[in-house]
Amino acid sequence: MEFRCRLGTPGGEVLEGIYVAEDEARLRREFDEKGLLVLSLRPKAGLQGLSLPFSGRRRIPRQEFLMFNQELATLLKAGMPLVQSLDILRQRVATPTFKGVLDGVYDKVRAGSALSDAFAVHADLFPPVYAASLTAGERSGSLDGVLRRYVSYEKISGAVRRRTISALIYPAILVTLMLGLIGIIVFRVVPAFSDFYATFDRELPLATRVIVGVSSVLAGNLLLVLLVTGAVVATGVTWFKRGDRRRLDRWLLSLPVVGHTLHKFTTAQLARTLSTLLGGGIPLVSAIDIGVQATANRHVAAEMDAVGRRVREGESFAGALRAREVFPDVAIKMVEVGESTGALQEMLSSLADFYDEEIETEVARFITLIEPVLLVIMGVVIALVVVALYLPLFELSAVVG
Repeated sequence: MEFRCRLGTPGGEVLEGIYVAEDEARLRREFDEKGLLVLSLRPKAGLQGLSLPFSGRRRIPRQEFLMFNQELATLLKAGMPLVQSLDILRQRVATPTFKGVLDGVYDKVRAGSALSDAFAVHADLFPPVYAASLTAGERSGSLDGVLRRYVSYEKISGAVRRRTISALIYPAILVTLMLGLIGIIVFRVVPAFSDFYATFDRELPLATRVIVGVSSVLAGNLLLVLLVTGAVVATGVTWFKRGDRRRLDRWLLSLPVVGHTLHKFTTAQLARTLSTLLGGGIPLVSAIDIGVQATANRHVAAEMDAVGRRVREGESFAGALRAREVFPDVAIKMVEVGESTGALQEMLSSLADFYDEEIETEVARFITLIEPVLLVIMGVVIALVVVALYLPLFELSAVVG
């Protein structure tokens, strides 16, 4: 089989090429014996690629995965052999997909494979940071410590994500209620008024004609409207997955208020990833390459890829960041201090904590402002629709009076 590989050397260089081996585990073991860090490894395009569109259907619950790693680190720290630890933990897993993965990992480790090689067979189910952490832990001989650091990294990242999502739930509910009320008015209330106004022997006001016309078009072509809406959503989702993600992500970062917060969120995510990898003993250049794969924003990932090339050529990390304008100025200064004092890993962790606090404050301030704004918009829209519907009655009352 042929595999397309991206490798990191102990000197910080990145090698790319196509390698031939019997299977993926054997190839990874050969790279490990040569002291090479596997950044990415996937079968060359062929029949294997037919399963790729369906690989995303398999999911492992995040909480169960973190619990497994935490328990594995505890057993290893207590002195229990790796094979015995895996045998105990795999029997306690409830999710069929995860249990199947652990059964395969257990068999491979018992046969002599490294833990990182055993998990690498299922690389589509696990983040790149996890694979790199396992490799670093095996090389340093402190697998339990690296696993604990990875669990801490995931818990902090997940907490920030959950707080952000929780803060946005109430505005989402308000928007949903507003759309629901407008839908009821358009599809139920307006047609009733339209039938009533059809008995009038005079022209309706412009606002009423617009409301009645829109309602008639939507109600009379409801199936077509649903089909067009579904097609637009499907096209948007397809373009989002396969289109120019970098251009879209760059546009999101340029938005007036939201873009500033998104930039901080991406910076915090990237800084925490680099801090975790550096703490596990992975060289800076290799950590940057892995961080590029783990970064959700494609524009920042592309810029960080250029930063990695400059660092590989001998430029300082802070200087490369300043040249590409990836991090904010405050973050670059903190990185510069960390490099000069030899505490880059600690400084990156502090940087992530700093931006996490700022993000939480900005999101709370945004929610405080957006809630009354949404309520006002909802009231104004509904009031305008109601007034437009009742205008003919007001005119009729004036004529009768």
